[in-house]
Amino acid sequence: MKTITTTEDLAAYCKEAATHPFVTVDTEFLRERTYYSKLCLIQLAMPGTTDENAVLVDPLAGNMSLEPLYELFRDTSVVKVFHAARQDLEIFYVDAQVFPEPLFDTQVAAMVCGFGEQVGYETLVRKIAREGVDKTSRFTDWSRRPLTDAQKSYAIADVTHLRQIYEFLAAKLEESGRARWVEEELQVLLSPATYIIQPENAWKRVKTRTSSPKFLAIVQELAAFREEYAQRKNVPRNRVYKDDALVELASNKPKSHEDLGRSRLLLREARKGEIVEGILAAVARGVSMDPGAMPKPDRSREKMQVNPALADLLRVLLKAKTESAGVAAKLIATAADLDAMAAGMRDVPALKGWRAEVFGADAMRLCEGRVALTAQGADVRIILLDDE
Repeated sequence: MKTITTTEDLAAYCKEAATHPFVTVDTEFLRERTYYSKLCLIQLAMPGTTDENAVLVDPLAGNMSLEPLYELFRDTSVVKVFHAARQDLEIFYVDAQVFPEPLFDTQVAAMVCGFGEQVGYETLVRKIAREGVDKTSRFTDWSRRPLTDAQKSYAIADVTHLRQIYEFLAAKLEESGRARWVEEELQVLLSPATYIIQPENAWKRVKTRTSSPKFLAIVQELAAFREEYAQRKNVPRNRVYKDDALVELASNKPKSHEDLGRSRLLLREARKGEIVEGILAAVARGVSMDPGAMPKPDRSREKMQVNPALADLLRVLLKAKTESAGVAAKLIATAADLDAMAAGMRDVPALKGWRAEVFGADAMRLCEGRVALTAQGADVRIILLDDE
């Protein structure tokens, strides 16, 4: 199999790929020691049944530019096929602010086609391509060179089997008329907001047991400093300080180096230099924050008056509708979504877009008392109670 190490060879391959209706894409990367993923390998394959037109692209080789690949990504005449694309897309967006369009994600398509929730690549290879996947090189340091033959074979299989999977799923979507469902799901993956964490919003990811605005103000400032520092230094946020240490700091409100020395959970690296000064400054900002600017937790669902009988009926309806449609129930609505609907809330994903077609429209009728449910053998039937 060929490994591309120069911009010229990459440009030649991408030029040929642009003459085909689709190209399959995958990446190998490392993220254990950095905030942003370190791209180590790119796999590409044009339509076919052999490895002949599949290549490995080595972004660690010399000064190779990935611009020819990004030009292919911008070419809307070629479908770019990934499996579970989110982390791959983040790499390309952070590097070049580019998204592959049009995009096809086989994991999303497989969920819509009835293969279950978040189905893995190996499962699709087994069920669709009738092949097995060698797992021996799954956990490997992809930044080390040279790559072994086993590593190369493992990597290239991620795009060669993907061709058959794509063709199968694309045909299923065309046959069922569900291609639009997949397009709706992919809008999240094609949004920059999915991949950009603003430091001022980082506190929302920290789990706390206290919802006091004064406490959350300190959490907000500590999380914002950690996120900004991690992004600037390109280190994992947990290498700065972990969530449990952040919560401890917000509770203890240290004012000095001596106070910080009493922390049980703070990492050794966080007890000196720029991080220490950042922590003390963040705590001070949180303590002195104007009450009107303090973050306020979303308590809307805490005040919900859930109708338990209606919630149970919605669960029965969801099971019946998703079994009939061949779609994973959790892809349509979570248990929390059903409880919210049973409490009168209407701003839930299950009531929008293609989910409304499968479940949401009938769910609304059930909530409004316009339909009833009855059992016929193993099936659940919907009975209209009015003349709509």
